Amino acid sequence: MNSNFQKDCAEILSHKLKTGQISRRRFTQGLALLFGASAIGGRMPLAHAETKELVFANWGGDAVKAMAKAFGDGFAEDTGIKVKYDGSGPTEGAISAQATSGHPTWDLVDCEPFSAKTLGEKGLMQPIDYDIVDKAKIREQFLWKYAASSYFYSYLIVYDKNRFETAPTSMADFFDVEKFPGKRGMYKWGTAMWEAALLGDGVKPADLYPLDLKRAHAKIAEIKPHVASFWGNGMEGQSLLVNGDASMVLLWSNRAAMMTKEAGDDFGFTWNQGILMPGSTGIVKDNPAGSKAANDYIAFSQDAKRQAELFELLYVSPGNPEGDALVPEAERQFSPTDPKNFPLQVPLDMDWYEKHYSTALEEYLTVISS
Repeated sequence: MNSNFQKDCAEILSHKLKTGQISRRRFTQGLALLFGASAIGGRMPLAHAETKELVFANWGGDAVKAMAKAFGDGFAEDTGIKVKYDGSGPTEGAISAQATSGHPTWDLVDCEPFSAKTLGEKGLMQPIDYDIVDKAKIREQFLWKYAASSYFYSYLIVYDKNRFETAPTSMADFFDVEKFPGKRGMYKWGTAMWEAALLGDGVKPADLYPLDLKRAHAKIAEIKPHVASFWGNGMEGQSLLVNGDASMVLLWSNRAAMMTKEAGDDFGFTWNQGILMPGSTGIVKDNPAGSKAANDYIAFSQDAKRQAELFELLYVSPGNPEGDALVPEAERQFSPTDPKNFPLQVPLDMDWYEKHYSTALEEYLTVISS
Protein backbone atom coordinates (compact mmCIF):
# COMPACT_ATOMS: atom_id res chain seq x y z
CA MET A 1 0.00 0.00 0.00
CA ASN A 2 0.96 3.62 -0.39
CA SER A 3 3.11 4.13 2.71
CA ASN A 4 1.90 7.71 3.20
CA PHE A 5 -1.70 6.53 3.09
CA GLN A 6 -1.07 3.75 5.61
CA LYS A 7 0.67 6.10 8.04
CA ASP A 8 -2.24 8.48 7.64
CA CYS A 9 -4.69 5.71 8.53
CA ALA A 10 -2.75 5.13 11.75
CA GLU A 11 -3.04 8.86 12.49
CA ILE A 12 -6.82 8.65 11.99
CA LEU A 13 -7.02 5.80 14.49
CA SER A 14 -4.98 7.85 16.97
CA HIS A 15 -7.35 10.79 16.46
CA LYS A 16 -10.36 8.58 17.12
CA LEU A 17 -8.74 7.24 20.28
CA LYS A 18 -7.87 10.70 21.61
CA THR A 19 -11.35 12.05 20.91
CA GLY A 20 -13.07 9.08 22.55
CA GLN A 21 -14.59 7.70 19.35
CA ILE A 22 -12.98 4.29 19.89
CA SER A 23 -11.58 2.38 22.87
CA ARG A 24 -7.94 1.43 23.38
CA ARG A 25 -8.89 -2.15 22.46
CA ARG A 26 -10.55 -1.07 19.20
CA PHE A 27 -7.55 1.15 18.46
CA THR A 28 -5.21 -1.81 18.80
CA GLN A 29 -7.48 -4.05 16.74
CA GLY A 30 -7.63 -1.40 14.05
CA LEU A 31 -3.86 -1.15 13.87
CA ALA A 32 -3.61 -4.90 13.58
CA LEU A 33 -6.14 -5.03 10.74
CA LEU A 34 -4.49 -2.10 9.03
CA PHE A 35 -0.92 -3.34 9.17
CA GLY A 36 -1.55 -6.80 7.82
CA ALA A 37 -2.79 -8.70 10.83
CA SER A 38 -6.31 -9.37 9.62
CA ALA A 39 -5.57 -13.07 9.82
CA ILE A 40 -4.77 -12.85 13.50
CA GLY A 41 -7.33 -13.23 16.22
CA GLY A 42 -9.63 -15.60 14.34
CA ARG A 43 -9.55 -19.37 14.57
CA MET A 44 -7.41 -20.52 11.70
CA PRO A 45 -8.49 -23.94 10.38
CA LEU A 46 -4.95 -25.15 9.77
CA ALA A 47 -2.85 -27.90 11.22
CA HIS A 48 0.10 -26.86 13.38
CA ALA A 49 3.00 -26.13 11.08
CA GLU A 50 6.69 -26.86 11.30
CA THR A 51 7.23 -23.19 10.60
CA LYS A 52 7.62 -21.31 13.86
CA GLU A 53 7.61 -17.72 12.70
CA LEU A 54 6.33 -15.37 10.00
CA VAL A 55 7.82 -11.89 9.55
CA PHE A 56 5.52 -9.29 8.02
CA ALA A 57 7.21 -6.08 6.83
CA ASN A 58 5.04 -2.99 7.04
CA TRP A 59 5.45 0.74 7.50
CA GLY A 60 5.93 0.88 11.24
CA GLY A 61 4.33 3.12 13.81
CA ASP A 62 2.29 2.12 16.84
CA ALA A 63 1.19 -1.12 15.21
CA VAL A 64 4.53 -2.85 15.64
CA LYS A 65 4.14 -3.03 19.44
CA ALA A 66 0.39 -3.52 19.37
CA MET A 67 0.29 -6.63 17.21
CA ALA A 68 1.65 -9.32 19.48
CA LYS A 69 -0.19 -8.06 22.54
CA ALA A 70 -3.56 -7.89 20.83
CA PHE A 71 -3.50 -10.91 18.54
CA GLY A 72 -0.20 -12.79 18.40
CA ASP A 73 -0.85 -15.19 21.25
CA GLY A 74 -4.10 -16.46 19.74
CA PHE A 75 -2.56 -16.95 16.31
CA ALA A 76 0.38 -18.84 17.78
CA GLU A 77 -1.97 -21.05 19.77
CA ASP A 78 -3.99 -21.97 16.68
CA THR A 79 -1.18 -22.46 14.21
CA GLY A 80 2.06 -22.82 16.10
CA ILE A 81 3.34 -19.83 14.13
CA LYS A 82 4.37 -16.57 15.75
CA VAL A 83 3.99 -13.42 13.66
CA LYS A 84 6.58 -10.68 14.03
CA TYR A 85 6.32 -7.22 12.49
CA ASP A 86 9.20 -5.32 10.95
CA GLY A 87 8.27 -1.67 10.64
CA SER A 88 11.32 -0.53 8.69
CA GLY A 89 9.31 -0.08 5.48
CA PRO A 90 9.11 -2.53 2.53
CA THR A 91 10.19 -0.19 -0.26
CA GLU A 92 11.05 -1.74 -3.62
CA GLY A 93 14.73 -1.33 -2.80
CA ALA A 94 14.38 -2.97 0.60
CA ILE A 95 12.42 -5.91 -0.80
CA SER A 96 14.98 -6.34 -3.57
CA ALA A 97 17.81 -6.32 -1.03
CA GLN A 98 16.03 -8.97 1.03
CA ALA A 99 15.41 -11.24 -1.95
CA THR A 100 18.90 -10.94 -3.42
CA SER A 101 20.72 -11.38 -0.12
CA GLY A 102 20.36 -15.14 -0.23
CA HIS A 103 19.10 -15.02 3.36
CA PRO A 104 15.89 -12.98 3.47
CA THR A 105 14.36 -12.32 6.88
CA TRP A 106 10.99 -11.10 5.60
CA ASP A 107 8.14 -13.39 4.57
CA LEU A 108 5.25 -11.04 3.76
CA VAL A 109 5.30 -7.41 2.66
CA ASP A 110 2.72 -4.65 2.41
CA CYS A 111 3.43 -3.44 -1.12
CA GLU A 112 2.01 -1.63 -4.11
CA PRO A 113 0.68 -4.12 -6.71
CA PHE A 114 2.79 -2.55 -9.44
CA SER A 115 5.91 -2.82 -7.27
CA ALA A 116 5.13 -6.49 -6.62
CA LYS A 117 4.84 -7.11 -10.35
CA THR A 118 8.10 -5.28 -11.09
CA LEU A 119 9.95 -7.32 -8.48
CA GLY A 120 8.14 -10.53 -9.35
CA GLU A 121 9.17 -10.33 -13.00
CA LYS A 122 12.75 -10.04 -11.76
CA GLY A 123 12.33 -13.23 -9.75
CA LEU A 124 12.35 -11.43 -6.40
CA MET A 125 8.81 -12.22 -5.26
CA GLN A 126 6.80 -15.42 -5.25
CA PRO A 127 3.59 -15.84 -7.23
CA ILE A 128 0.50 -16.01 -5.04
CA ASP A 129 -0.70 -19.60 -4.74
CA TYR A 130 -4.32 -19.40 -5.83
CA ASP A 131 -4.90 -22.99 -4.84
CA ILE A 132 -4.66 -21.64 -1.28
CA VAL A 133 -5.71 -18.01 -1.67
CA ASP A 134 -9.33 -17.89 -2.83
CA LYS A 135 -9.77 -16.15 -6.20
CA ALA A 136 -13.48 -15.88 -5.51
CA LYS A 137 -12.66 -13.51 -2.64
CA ILE A 138 -10.78 -11.12 -4.93
CA ARG A 139 -12.43 -8.73 -7.35
CA GLU A 140 -11.79 -10.02 -10.85
CA GLN A 141 -10.29 -6.79 -12.10
CA PHE A 142 -7.71 -6.85 -9.29
CA LEU A 143 -6.30 -10.35 -9.55
CA TRP A 144 -2.51 -10.21 -9.79
CA LYS A 145 0.22 -12.81 -10.05
CA TYR A 146 2.55 -11.44 -7.38
CA ALA A 147 0.22 -9.58 -5.02
CA ALA A 148 -3.04 -10.38 -3.25
CA SER A 149 -5.65 -7.62 -3.15
CA SER A 150 -6.48 -6.59 0.41
CA TYR A 151 -8.54 -3.36 0.45
CA PHE A 152 -9.33 -0.15 -1.45
CA TYR A 153 -9.34 3.61 -1.12
CA SER A 154 -9.72 6.43 -3.64
CA TYR A 155 -8.61 9.94 -4.57
CA LEU A 156 -11.70 12.18 -4.67
CA ILE A 157 -12.63 15.81 -5.13
CA VAL A 158 -13.40 17.12 -1.63
CA TYR A 159 -14.74 20.67 -1.46
CA ASP A 160 -15.88 23.46 0.83
CA LYS A 161 -19.65 23.69 0.47
CA ASN A 162 -19.64 27.27 1.68
CA ARG A 163 -17.55 28.44 -1.27
CA PHE A 164 -19.83 27.31 -4.10
CA GLU A 165 -23.49 27.70 -5.00
CA THR A 166 -23.20 24.68 -7.29
CA ALA A 167 -21.19 21.65 -6.19
CA PRO A 168 -18.29 20.44 -8.37
CA THR A 169 -18.96 17.08 -9.96
CA SER A 170 -16.01 16.35 -12.25
CA MET A 171 -12.29 16.81 -12.72
CA ALA A 172 -13.11 19.47 -15.30
CA ASP A 173 -14.71 21.42 -12.43
CA PHE A 174 -11.61 20.92 -10.28
CA PHE A 175 -9.42 22.52 -12.94
CA ASP A 176 -11.91 25.32 -13.73
CA VAL A 177 -10.88 28.13 -11.37
CA GLU A 178 -13.17 30.67 -13.04
CA LYS A 179 -16.39 28.73 -12.54
CA PHE A 180 -15.17 27.31 -9.22
CA PRO A 181 -12.83 29.94 -7.73
CA GLY A 182 -10.34 29.38 -4.95
CA LYS A 183 -7.08 27.60 -4.34
CA ARG A 184 -6.61 23.85 -4.84
CA GLY A 185 -4.75 21.04 -3.10
CA MET A 186 -3.04 18.17 -4.95
CA TYR A 187 -1.01 15.13 -3.95
CA LYS A 188 2.75 15.59 -3.76
CA TRP A 189 3.74 12.17 -5.12
CA GLY A 190 1.97 12.12 -8.46
CA THR A 191 -0.24 9.05 -8.12
CA ALA A 192 -3.73 9.76 -9.51
CA MET A 193 -2.80 13.38 -10.28
CA TRP A 194 -1.95 12.47 -13.88
CA GLU A 195 -5.34 10.80 -14.29
CA ALA A 196 -7.09 13.77 -12.69
CA ALA A 197 -5.32 16.23 -15.00
CA LEU A 198 -6.20 14.29 -18.13
CA LEU A 199 -9.82 13.85 -17.09
CA GLY A 200 -9.88 17.57 -16.35
CA ASP A 201 -8.53 18.22 -19.84
CA GLY A 202 -11.35 16.27 -21.47
CA VAL A 203 -9.92 12.77 -21.85
CA LYS A 204 -12.59 10.11 -21.41
CA PRO A 205 -12.02 7.55 -18.62
CA ALA A 206 -11.87 4.68 -21.12
CA ASP A 207 -9.11 6.48 -23.04
CA LEU A 208 -6.84 7.40 -20.13
CA TYR A 209 -4.23 4.66 -20.53
CA PRO A 210 -1.53 4.80 -21.61
CA LEU A 211 -1.29 8.15 -19.84
CA ASP A 212 -0.25 11.11 -21.97
CA LEU A 213 2.26 12.55 -19.51
CA LYS A 214 3.12 15.57 -21.64
CA ARG A 215 -0.53 16.60 -21.74
CA ALA A 216 -1.05 15.82 -18.05
CA HIS A 217 1.97 17.84 -16.95
CA ALA A 218 0.90 20.76 -19.13
CA LYS A 219 -2.49 20.76 -17.37
CA ILE A 220 -0.84 20.56 -13.95
CA ALA A 221 1.52 23.40 -14.84
CA GLU A 222 -1.50 25.43 -15.90
CA ILE A 223 -3.24 25.06 -12.53
CA LYS A 224 -0.08 25.24 -10.43
CA PRO A 225 -0.44 29.00 -9.68
CA HIS A 226 -3.79 28.14 -8.10
CA VAL A 227 -2.49 25.28 -5.94
CA ALA A 228 -2.18 26.24 -2.28
CA SER A 229 -0.11 23.16 -1.50
CA PHE A 230 0.98 19.81 -2.87
CA TRP A 231 0.20 17.83 0.26
CA GLY A 232 2.11 14.78 1.46
CA ASN A 233 -0.18 13.35 4.15
CA GLY A 234 -3.91 13.27 4.70
CA MET A 235 -3.99 15.69 7.64
CA GLU A 236 -2.13 18.25 5.56
CA GLY A 237 -4.62 17.87 2.71
CA GLN A 238 -7.58 18.05 5.08
CA SER A 239 -6.18 21.15 6.79
CA LEU A 240 -6.15 23.02 3.49
CA LEU A 241 -9.95 22.87 3.53
CA VAL A 242 -10.51 23.21 7.27
CA ASN A 243 -8.29 26.30 7.49
CA GLY A 244 -9.82 27.86 4.38
CA ASP A 245 -6.59 27.76 2.37
CA ALA A 246 -8.27 25.87 -0.48
CA SER A 247 -11.78 25.51 -1.81
CA MET A 248 -11.12 22.06 -3.35
CA VAL A 249 -8.62 19.29 -2.67
CA LEU A 250 -7.93 15.96 -4.35
CA LEU A 251 -7.92 13.87 -1.18
CA TRP A 252 -8.11 10.27 0.03
CA SER A 253 -11.65 8.93 0.35
CA ASN A 254 -11.33 7.93 4.00
CA ARG A 255 -10.39 11.52 4.88
CA ALA A 256 -13.37 12.71 2.85
CA ALA A 257 -15.64 10.37 4.81
CA MET A 258 -14.27 11.49 8.15
CA MET A 259 -14.61 15.17 7.28
CA THR A 260 -18.18 14.93 6.06
CA LYS A 261 -19.22 12.83 9.05
CA GLU A 262 -17.70 15.30 11.49
CA ALA A 263 -18.66 18.51 9.64
CA GLY A 264 -21.08 17.50 6.92
CA ASP A 265 -22.59 20.98 6.67
CA ASP A 266 -19.24 22.38 5.59
CA PHE A 267 -17.64 19.76 3.34
CA GLY A 268 -18.76 17.53 0.50
CA PHE A 269 -17.22 15.13 -2.00
CA THR A 270 -18.08 13.30 -5.20
CA TRP A 271 -17.30 9.77 -6.35
CA ASN A 272 -17.59 10.84 -9.97
CA GLN A 273 -14.19 10.45 -11.69
CA GLY A 274 -12.55 9.32 -8.47
CA ILE A 275 -9.33 7.32 -8.89
CA LEU A 276 -9.65 3.90 -7.25
CA MET A 277 -6.56 2.57 -5.45
CA PRO A 278 -5.91 -1.02 -4.32
CA GLY A 279 -3.73 -2.18 -1.44
CA SER A 280 -2.05 -5.59 -1.52
CA THR A 281 0.18 -8.13 0.20
CA GLY A 282 3.10 -9.96 -1.41
CA ILE A 283 5.52 -12.78 -0.55
CA VAL A 284 9.30 -12.39 -0.72
CA LYS A 285 11.11 -14.93 -2.91
CA ASP A 286 12.55 -17.83 -0.86
CA ASN A 287 10.96 -16.45 2.29
CA PRO A 288 12.20 -18.30 5.38
CA ALA A 289 8.77 -19.46 6.59
CA GLY A 290 7.99 -21.04 3.24
CA SER A 291 5.34 -20.46 0.63
CA LYS A 292 2.51 -22.40 2.27
CA ALA A 293 2.59 -20.57 5.58
CA ALA A 294 2.66 -17.19 3.83
CA ASN A 295 -0.22 -18.08 1.51
CA ASP A 296 -2.23 -19.53 4.39
CA TYR A 297 -1.86 -16.22 6.19
CA ILE A 298 -3.07 -14.27 3.14
CA ALA A 299 -5.97 -16.68 2.65
CA PHE A 300 -7.23 -16.16 6.15
CA SER A 301 -6.87 -12.40 5.81
CA GLN A 302 -9.55 -12.57 3.11
CA ASP A 303 -12.20 -12.95 5.80
CA ALA A 304 -15.03 -10.60 4.76
CA LYS A 305 -16.15 -9.87 8.32
CA ARG A 306 -12.74 -8.62 9.40
CA GLN A 307 -12.35 -6.55 6.26
CA ALA A 308 -15.72 -4.95 7.00
CA GLU A 309 -14.49 -4.20 10.53
CA LEU A 310 -11.56 -2.33 9.03
CA PHE A 311 -14.01 -0.27 6.97
CA GLU A 312 -15.88 0.68 10.15
CA LEU A 313 -12.67 2.04 11.62
CA LEU A 314 -11.00 3.64 8.60
CA TYR A 315 -13.44 3.70 5.65
CA VAL A 316 -11.21 1.54 3.45
CA SER A 317 -13.27 -0.90 1.40
CA PRO A 318 -13.00 -4.69 1.62
CA GLY A 319 -10.82 -6.44 -0.94
CA ASN A 320 -13.24 -9.37 -0.70
CA PRO A 321 -16.43 -8.41 -2.59
CA GLU A 322 -18.46 -10.34 -0.01
CA GLY A 323 -17.52 -7.62 2.44
CA ASP A 324 -19.58 -4.98 0.63
CA ALA A 325 -22.83 -6.42 1.96
CA LEU A 326 -21.44 -6.35 5.51
CA VAL A 327 -20.88 -2.60 5.44
CA PRO A 328 -23.81 -0.94 7.26
CA GLU A 329 -26.23 0.51 4.72
CA ALA A 330 -26.00 4.01 6.15
CA GLU A 331 -22.20 3.92 5.73
CA ARG A 332 -22.06 2.64 2.15
CA GLN A 333 -22.01 6.17 0.81
CA PHE A 334 -18.40 6.28 2.06
CA SER A 335 -17.25 2.98 0.52
CA PRO A 336 -15.14 3.11 -2.67
CA THR A 337 -16.28 -0.35 -3.78
CA ASP A 338 -19.97 -0.01 -3.04
CA PRO A 339 -21.91 -0.94 -6.22
CA LYS A 340 -23.24 2.63 -6.46
CA ASN A 341 -19.79 4.23 -6.16
CA PHE A 342 -17.50 1.78 -7.92
CA PRO A 343 -18.73 2.38 -11.52
CA LEU A 344 -18.22 6.13 -11.20
CA GLN A 345 -14.48 5.77 -10.68
CA VAL A 346 -11.37 4.92 -12.68
CA PRO A 347 -9.18 2.11 -11.30
CA LEU A 348 -5.45 2.75 -11.35
CA ASP A 349 -3.79 0.77 -14.17
CA MET A 350 -1.08 -1.28 -12.45
CA ASP A 351 0.55 -2.36 -15.71
CA TRP A 352 1.14 1.26 -16.67
CA TYR A 353 2.49 2.17 -13.23
CA GLU A 354 4.84 -0.81 -13.23
CA LYS A 355 6.53 0.46 -16.39
CA HIS A 356 6.36 4.23 -16.01
CA TYR A 357 5.93 5.37 -12.40
CA SER A 358 9.57 6.20 -11.61
CA THR A 359 10.08 8.29 -14.74
CA ALA A 360 6.66 9.92 -14.44
CA LEU A 361 7.26 10.89 -10.82
CA GLU A 362 10.61 12.49 -11.66
CA GLU A 363 8.96 14.61 -14.33
CA TYR A 364 6.01 15.48 -12.04
CA LEU A 365 8.28 16.65 -9.24
CA THR A 366 10.12 18.87 -11.70
CA VAL A 367 6.83 20.43 -12.84
CA ILE A 368 5.49 21.19 -9.36
CA SER A 369 8.82 22.44 -7.97
CA SER A 370 9.87 24.68 -10.86
